[in-house]
Amino acid sequence: MAMRCELTGKGVMTGNNVSHALNRTRRRFKPNLCNVTLISDALARSVKLRIAASALRTVEARGGLDAFLLKANDGDLSDRALALKQQVSKALAS
Repeated sequence: MAMRCELTGKGVMTGNNVSHALNRTRRRFKPNLCNVTLISDALARSVKLRIAASALRTVEARGGLDAFLLKANDGDLSDRALALKQQVSKALAS
């Protein structure tokens, strides 16, 4: 499974470990991914997603999963989240 957030697209970054003697060795910065179950009010069901902890805070700040998806950029969303966004917008339109 890819180390990528399904809502924000945040993934693995690379950098250096730097010792006191300034020796540099390559390392990876992994996102803090969590398996969460979020509730969609428009669809009246729960959805399981693998998202970063920072994305979870953003979802709560924006007022829930539906509000986050409607504001989100389509390029950042995974295929599952993009399909979910289309379902939510269709449910709210009707």
